[in-house]
Amino acid sequence: MSTSKARWAAVTGHALFWPVVALIALLVANTIYRPGFLSVEMKDGHLYGSLIDILRLAAPLILVGMGMTLVIATGGIDLSVGSMCAISGAIACLHISGQPDQNALGGVLVALALGVGLSLVLGAWNGALVSIIGIQPIIATLILMVAGRGLAQLITEGQIITINSEPYKAVGVGYLLTLPLAIFIAAGVALLVAAVTRRTALGMIIESVGGNAEASRLAGIRSGRITFLVYVISAVCAGIAGFMVTANVSSADGNAAGLWIELDAILAVVIGGTSLAGGRFSLGGTILGALLIQTLTTTVYAMNISPQTALLFKAVVVIIVCLVQAPAFRAKFARRRPAAPAAPIAADQPKEQVPA
Repeated sequence: MSTSKARWAAVTGHALFWPVVALIALLVANTIYRPGFLSVEMKDGHLYGSLIDILRLAAPLILVGMGMTLVIATGGIDLSVGSMCAISGAIACLHISGQPDQNALGGVLVALALGVGLSLVLGAWNGALVSIIGIQPIIATLILMVAGRGLAQLITEGQIITINSEPYKAVGVGYLLTLPLAIFIAAGVALLVAAVTRRTALGMIIESVGGNAEASRLAGIRSGRITFLVYVISAVCAGIAGFMVTANVSSADGNAAGLWIELDAILAVVIGGTSLAGGRFSLGGTILGALLIQTLTTTVYAMNISPQTALLFKAVVVIIVCLVQAPAFRAKFARRRPAAPAAPIAADQPKEQVPA
């Protein structure tokens, strides 16, 4: 194989190559459909445009994806993150709605603390079921996925809690330095998770637990504590995402808030190159996967695709990206070059002596 072909094979074999190609293809398709899609303009001191909207709307999914990446890296799964979003948003909006002055910063901070605190408790519940009791992660988190919706409905009493709090609204649609505040929150959490997992030994320990939990235990790693920790982190990330989801609409709907975000988060993690079997993980790949999914969602809405076929269209695109990204799929359908013919034996070359 020539050097150029070897380099091209190395580039296309990278885990993030095909997601980047798919993201660029979606941006190009949107630009063709709407020539002003890539334009960004300044209005009232803020940046506006489709690209800014994609970043802002992808922020909750990036947050949930950060926690989901760590959980999947340990060989687990967290199906309860959507319910976590609904619960944290519901308790925050409930507290704010009961304040005499909903714009008081102190009341909003207490509401955020209540949401994060409840997320910590629920994350500890998931972690205990998986790491201490030994229930399979998909079953343990499925329990809270179902019961969590009921808890969110219990908090809101089956109603949609509407609030009018500018400080809380800023979490979802506020601006800082001309950009949406949600982008800075998501970036800050992502940088914190990256610093903790990549600048310390925690990331390597998480990968070792996901690769072989028993071998890690025999090596002296307390795998149970690591498993417990990642579910707590996942719950906190989902809780913060719940603030954004409810702040976007200034209301809390226990039934609809964060609905199906767990599936998008799992897809973002897989598209980003993290294996569902556990082991090595990529936080940057998860961010790219979240941006790809949000761009795809924006494309569906921009092209006026009917709601009945929107999910099908989205699923088809994601399946294509995952298949093309899979090395086994590419190897199976790659063109096989015929073997080069053997060089002829020269006339003056002595033939090999065959022993009698």
